[in-house]
Amino acid sequence: MSVTSIPVGRWPVIRPWLGAAARLGLAAVWLIAGASKVGDLAASGRAVNAYQVMPYDVAVVIGAALPFVELALGVLLLLGLATRLVAGVSAALLVVFVVGIASAWARGLAIDCGCFGSGGQLAEGQAPSYLSETLRDLGFLVLAAFLLIWPRTPVSVDGWLSGEPAVEDEDE
Repeated sequence: MSVTSIPVGRWPVIRPWLGAAARLGLAAVWLIAGASKVGDLAASGRAVNAYQVMPYDVAVVIGAALPFVELALGVLLLLGLATRLVAGVSAALLVVFVVGIASAWARGLAIDCGCFGSGGQLAEGQAPSYLSETLRDLGFLVLAAFLLIWPRTPVSVDGWLSGEPAVEDEDE
């Protein structure tokens, strides 16, 4: 069922729950990505360096900081706190990831993106999976875009702080 086939009267009721699913789904992505890297920050730095777009020392610092940024984004989305801001940061980060993967692909590098683990150079004979990685990140970008447009979701700190219901009553 597409958004255009949802009766107009139901969209105000369905939209917040779709937003909650997008928020929790994106939270899970960031929490899993950050948790998979936080135990080996050196490997995360090597994964960033494998893209060959910045000096090694800068790549190592970014690689070490990235898991903590991902975990923070995940926690904030899980709580539903500053959802629009976090969705904007998420979207920007995802665009950087997509551009990075496309750049590695265009330059013929054979690397693992490092999105959910150590990443880095692939072993001889291994083929990169740039198309699926790009499509996956574009899907995550759609979730972030949804939350940028409609950040109010049920069961969120944002809703609690505003005191306004995220789901509108159909009878009103």
